[in-house]
Amino acid sequence: MSGSRSIRGVIVCAALSAAVLLAGCGSSRTAGTAHPLSGPGLQGLILKPQKPAPPLALHNYSGAPVRLSALRGKAVLVTFVYTHCPDVCPLIVSDLAAAQRGLGHEAARVKILAVTVDPRRDTPAAIRTFLAARGATGRMDYLLGTSAQLQRTWKAWDVAVNTGPNKLTDGHSAVVYGITAGGRMAVVYPSNFTPAQIIHDVPLLART
Repeated sequence: MSGSRSIRGVIVCAALSAAVLLAGCGSSRTAGTAHPLSGPGLQGLILKPQKPAPPLALHNYSGAPVRLSALRGKAVLVTFVYTHCPDVCPLIVSDLAAAQRGLGHEAARVKILAVTVDPRRDTPAAIRTFLAARGATGRMDYLLGTSAQLQRTWKAWDVAVNTGPNKLTDGHSAVVYGITAGGRMAVVYPSNFTPAQIIHDVPLLART
């Protein structure tokens, strides 16, 4: 079994077993409930064994390149969202921004990455408006890329993206991945995570 396929298997098995991979933005925020599992005090679904995080190399909505591999030494939170999502994505982004604010000086130890699942509508202007409305401006990098780059990224991170008859995104897997400072995928948070969980976990992720 290849390394990437092994990583995907761990992620999918852990997430599906806890019913936290939400199929679309129409899903209820309470459809999955995260329970702390045994491990180093992390509050999400702990992945055992930990595996190197899949590659991620895109650019933010301002055009600057962003590579996960360049963020070693920081905890990294990775999620997949889109600006036209009616419910789950705005809540994820708002709660991540709230957690970033609540971390205080510890916020310097984490990087939050949001990857588009709807490149046709996630224009820089739409993203700026979306982030500003949720107090998230400057608190996370919202990443874009070519169709080929995004398809590779979604596949590597096991993100299912659903499109409707108009070929526009109408649903996707709604989770947040917690990556350690050493670049290992350690924990998965369902969309109903709380900012307090992230505030608790960032120092733990940042020191491993």
